[in-house]
Amino acid sequence: MKVKTIAANLACAALAVALLQGVAHAAEVKVMISGGLSAAYKELVPQFEKATGNTVVTAYGPSMGTTENAIPVRLARGEAADVLIMVGDALGKMIEQGKAMEGSRVDLVRSPIGMVVKTGAPKPDISTQDALKQTLLNAKSVAYSDSASGVYVGGELFEKLGIVEQMKGKAKMIPAEPVAAGVARGDSELGFQQISELLPVPGIDLVGPLPGAVQKITIFSAGIAAAAKEPAAGKALIAFLASPQAAPVLKKTGLDPFVAPEK
Repeated sequence: MKVKTIAANLACAALAVALLQGVAHAAEVKVMISGGLSAAYKELVPQFEKATGNTVVTAYGPSMGTTENAIPVRLARGEAADVLIMVGDALGKMIEQGKAMEGSRVDLVRSPIGMVVKTGAPKPDISTQDALKQTLLNAKSVAYSDSASGVYVGGELFEKLGIVEQMKGKAKMIPAEPVAAGVARGDSELGFQQISELLPVPGIDLVGPLPGAVQKITIFSAGIAAAAKEPAAGKALIAFLASPQAAPVLKKTGLDPFVAPEK
């Protein structure tokens, strides 16, 4: 409890300083963000802009992979950014490669993986490891993302369940599009991704999170890009996203914030 209180107080202090800086110098903050926080981010950014007078310009893309909008690919071709919001491990690599500032990483949320079906379709049982295995064996088609959750589903989950061979030919990685969009169209029977990325897509029903024994929690983090032109304003945005004020929005979009909401 003390740790949470200290973290909340630090976030509030950082936010207060940052907001004062924002008022003194209105800035255009350029952000690159992956899908895991997008729904909450889109709701929170207008609040930040109103409070600071800053303007936020956003580029969306996965935290990893080789698609043209992937954050590492954007940075490699020299796109401008002040703030990077992405899977924590991927941000760590950006720091190691000198693409993000050392010491700037702030862990924002924990994000579980879930499964969806098309709206109105029967919801199969995934409440236990064995039930999930049987559901996957029964499915005609399965989709997963090309980011952190998909790396886990395709690279580890099927192996843990002992169904690697059975999934060949009917499970596929979906690049550069929300997995739920394909499920809503009927392209795939089942879809796996971070719950926060599944919920905003119309035309799907959330079956639930993966069972605890095979769940993979992803941490999403924020940091300052090495070539940032507005690092102070970028830190202000990160402080706001990590604050108790932002926590309720993060929670309602399927995320578990590191800082508890205000009481």
